[in-house]
Amino acid sequence: MSATFTYEPALIGQPGKDRMRFELGDFMVDEPNERYLSDEEIEAIIAAHPASWKRAKLALVESLLHRFAYEVDTKSGPVSWSLSQRYKAWKALRDELKQEAEGEDSIPPAPPIAHIRPPYFFEGMHDNWKGLTRNVPPPR
Repeated sequence: MSATFTYEPALIGQPGKDRMRFELGDFMVDEPNERYLSDEEIEAIIAAHPASWKRAKLALVESLLHRFAYEVDTKSGPVSWSLSQRYKAWKALRDELKQEAEGEDSIPPAPPIAHIRPPYFFEGMHDNWKGLTRNVPPPR
């Protein structure tokens, strides 16, 4: 089975591989076959992290970092390639995503609606009405 590479710009508004490609910039308009991630890789990672889009994006960026870590700057005569800059840019994105994902994980989830109780505190609960004869509210 060979890896497939597709991109449909009309679908970037929906969560899925096309949106992930758009957010990662993993598409080349001039060279449609020059992409870093296959459709199968993107879809598998999104399926592995159904609760967090940021975690899925982070996993894909970390995958790319492993690929780019072996690339070095090269010079051959007047031509040079600074491949380490690509690694640095993706690493900065990874660090930002990791910080956001960890912040997202530190927020406790909201309790289900069925288990919400009435508030423990209420207005006037500490009012002392003993000894007052006027304007005494009825007991609760």
